[in-house]
Amino acid sequence: MSPDASVVIPTYNRAAMLREAIDSALAQTRAAFELVVIDDGSTDDTSAMLAALCRERSNVRFESITHSGVAAARNRGVQLARAPLIAFLDSDDLWHRDKLARQLDFMRANPLFQISQCQEIWIRGGRRVNPGRRHAKRGGDLFIESLRTCLVSASAAIMQTELFRAMGGFDETMLVAEDYDLWLRIMLDHEVGLLDEYLLTRRGGREDQLSTSTPAIDRFRIFALMKLLASERLSGGRRTAVSDVFIEKCRIYSGGRRRRDRVADAEFYAFAARLAANEWRERPVSSAAAVRDEMRSRLTHGCIVAA
Repeated sequence: MSPDASVVIPTYNRAAMLREAIDSALAQTRAAFELVVIDDGSTDDTSAMLAALCRERSNVRFESITHSGVAAARNRGVQLARAPLIAFLDSDDLWHRDKLARQLDFMRANPLFQISQCQEIWIRGGRRVNPGRRHAKRGGDLFIESLRTCLVSASAAIMQTELFRAMGGFDETMLVAEDYDLWLRIMLDHEVGLLDEYLLTRRGGREDQLSTSTPAIDRFRIFALMKLLASERLSGGRRTAVSDVFIEKCRIYSGGRRRRDRVADAEFYAFAARLAANEWRERPVSSAAAVRDEMRSRLTHGCIVAA
């Protein structure tokens, strides 16, 4: 029987939490699915645990890759996927038992949505917390709202496999905010469906999380916005909105770099803000592509470091 969904879990050195996440996926009811786990070069006993699990469960596959980051791990998982729908599960999150079935039902009932998400429970430091209003999950045209706050989380999302592939997947340049980047590229042309049910528990507040351990995360969000400004797909009010947020973030980041005596970084991002204000608000000109490429080079070669 062909699976209705491929569930992709990326993981790195989280064997104990990973097993809990996998168990929550395998406990799903009423859903025909395959589970694809990508071990991103773990040095603990992750691979041994996954090999044993694959011998027990025919619908579980795993592959170990050279440590390349979560974006590359998720992309590899989708390359191996065989189903028409992709659902992601981070290795520190937990699905509720009917999460996948309810989302499959929603996607069948709402075929105009190529991507949708569910509500989620937040756990921080072992205690339940309520997210702020700006983080509340919602549906519809989320593009402009999502420029300042990422309103889709990977473990809550389900999407057409072909949409993911058409978008080029996650940008492997990005150590973090790779989801922010992909959702914005998708939401530029697609609305997001919302299944208004709490079907996921997100566990955070730990030092091993990339959002905690990676310095200066906003440089990656700035890069995501720069990619949009360099694109012909962006126009009208959306281009104006992206320009405004880009300018704001660049100026804040530039000020922070200057306070840390990172003068070259500060001047580069201040320069980008000026170009956005004076040249990029109506159309992408050649300078936009040049700045985008310079930002990518800086991220790739580690030219921006935390003080």
